[in-house]
Amino acid sequence: MEAGIASWVNSLLAALAVPKLGLSAVFVIAVVSATLLPLGSEFAVIGLVKLDEGLFWPAVLVATAGNTLGGAITWWMGLGAEKAYEHLAHRRPHEARALQWLQRFGAKACLLSWLPVVGDPLCAVAGWLKLPFWPCVLYMAIGKFGRYLTMTAALLWWFPGQITL
Repeated sequence: MEAGIASWVNSLLAALAVPKLGLSAVFVIAVVSATLLPLGSEFAVIGLVKLDEGLFWPAVLVATAGNTLGGAITWWMGLGAEKAYEHLAHRRPHEARALQWLQRFGAKACLLSWLPVVGDPLCAVAGWLKLPFWPCVLYMAIGKFGRYLTMTAALLWWFPGQITL
């Protein structure tokens, strides 16, 4: 059984290998990394752009789209968790200081979804609090685009000797 799963994972990774399907791989990695799973997508973007600098804008835009989709999925997961909690507990959750802060800033707080460690859970909490979906997605996209643009440009052009493939 384990050999079958390992073979399937290896086949999937081979199909998404950067030189063959780079933008597809970046998209899938960006979606998965925006969920609560511990995975970073920046190295996939930087690796692809390092192989072909002409893919800078497509890679940044595809990574932004994938990461935003992953954030939106996480928002829906948060909404589902809140509904399940209400159903099981028959009451509204106790609102901690962080939840109150998020409610005060509303959807604009999703600009911080690009932050490591807290960004992805922030999307889930936005769903839990039933913050408006489309404004949250818009702010997620803006924050994530800024992160990919800044990190990719910085690592490729401001620190060019630091990255080798």
